[in-house]
Amino acid sequence: MQFSDELEFTHRDRKDVYEYVERYGSVGYEKARAGLDMEPAAFGHHVAILKRDGIIEQHDDTLTISFESGGKEQFSEDGVEFVIRQAREDDLTGLVGAIREAITDKTYIVAENIADIIDHENVLLRHNDLESRVFFVATVNGDVVGWVHLTSPEIEKLGHTAELTVGVIEAYRGHGIGSHLLQRGLEWANENGYEKVYNSVPSTNEDAIAFLDRHGWETEAVREKHYKIDNEYLDEVMMAVNL
Repeated sequence: MQFSDELEFTHRDRKDVYEYVERYGSVGYEKARAGLDMEPAAFGHHVAILKRDGIIEQHDDTLTISFESGGKEQFSEDGVEFVIRQAREDDLTGLVGAIREAITDKTYIVAENIADIIDHENVLLRHNDLESRVFFVATVNGDVVGWVHLTSPEIEKLGHTAELTVGVIEAYRGHGIGSHLLQRGLEWANENGYEKVYNSVPSTNEDAIAFLDRHGWETEAVREKHYKIDNEYLDEVMMAVNL
């Protein structure tokens, strides 16, 4: 299923099942059935069709939204072994923690906002009429140490663009993890029909600007005094890459 495609349902009850699971991100089978007040046979039928079409997944007694991830990749750089894969709903706590640990200097405003949103909503994946978002994570011994995230508004005129954030906690920087995450995110965006990916950071986040610059991103604009951090006005550097 492509992230940017608009889902179409041939049955209203099937759409209700999808939207219920999407709202919670991860929900028990029986809780969803009871919440929708649907007969067991009908609910089971609709779940089976949604699973067949790759729209939702079922693990034991839990239903989740399904996005194609392309599997996991294993790497070893400078003695550090790590895995990059699509995030699952049960990564939420570890992912929020990793983002907040990586941005303690408060110079990655977009990522900070993303962490607040998913923590508040308690849902990682989204695909509804307003927004779609997906995450890939880097893990070391099962712990989340980095992420790449893409969000796209479900607006036709902006459907070819996606916003990206990427980061690695300080203890694991310098091992190529950020580069592999960025590559995974951009490959996925390209495979799913996006033409442009963008990101914005305060001008004081020189490491992030240099990182994106090394990977072929260009500065499209600078908005003066766009941020106010600790009573200091900072410019916003708007960067993008065309796929």
